[in-house]
Amino acid sequence: MAPPRPSRLVPILFVVLLIAGAGIATALLYEFNHPSPGAAVRTVAVGDNVTVNYIGSFGSTPQLGRVFDTSLYAVATNNVSYPKSLEFSYRGSASQYTPLGVHVGGSAPSGGYSINGVTFGSVVPGFWQGLLGLPVNHTAWVTFPASLGYGPVNPTCLATQPLSFTVPAVVSVAADAFATLYPGINATAGTEFTDPAYGWTDLVFSTNATAVVVEHLPPLGWTVPRVGWPQVVTGLSASTISITNRLTAANAGLVLGKVSGAGTCGNTQFIVSAVNTANGTYTENFNREVVGASLTFEVTIVRFY
Repeated sequence: MAPPRPSRLVPILFVVLLIAGAGIATALLYEFNHPSPGAAVRTVAVGDNVTVNYIGSFGSTPQLGRVFDTSLYAVATNNVSYPKSLEFSYRGSASQYTPLGVHVGGSAPSGGYSINGVTFGSVVPGFWQGLLGLPVNHTAWVTFPASLGYGPVNPTCLATQPLSFTVPAVVSVAADAFATLYPGINATAGTEFTDPAYGWTDLVFSTNATAVVVEHLPPLGWTVPRVGWPQVVTGLSASTISITNRLTAANAGLVLGKVSGAGTCGNTQFIVSAVNTANGTYTENFNREVVGASLTFEVTIVRFY
């Protein structure tokens, strides 16, 4: 009996499977090296309207790194990780902190416009230019000079003041003006009250139909209550009171002050921007603190509109 002949089917199937396997492997290798293009990722371009979360801080001035504004409640309420600038304004509850609507470009109308209940307006050039090319949910850091921010310091908003000055020890106030200068005080001789400007004791020395004479009675060394730094009574005489501002060059750019009544450039708040002890002067800067400074923003695109 003849031996069985080997089947040719097995080698043929092996060759077919080998060829098929090689084809699949080649296809997978091609796919790995040449992935199919996905949907294009949209990035910010001029003319877009986007909402942005941001943290604005100083890139220059003595307040370097301090936060002056943010859209994030967690940042606004965290003064340890995010120390605040002199003029930082806390807006209140978390509902007051929402992403900022930004029209990318300089063409938004005055006051902005609304899309789906969100208002989009113009921002300083450095801010919107720093958004260009960013996709949604991408965080970037943008730094730009004052020329692309809030512009240079306006010199007319600067006021030079002496470090030491005098005020009269006795003043005569018109009877009809007394109530305005000293609200709620009885204009009767012998009345003592707290001076509204300097905090020391005042005395109604005498009064008549036309005038009220007021005497200032501070002790030597009295420290005038003032926001930012002390003013100290350094001299007394029968006619004058000498007061010295305790400021040094190290305070420049880091001290906030206020004036009563109408201030320079319409502002009553100022920053002591310079102290010249040699000349015996200091400078009150009534420009907003962001004016004349380079700024850094941490920005995150939230949504396109």
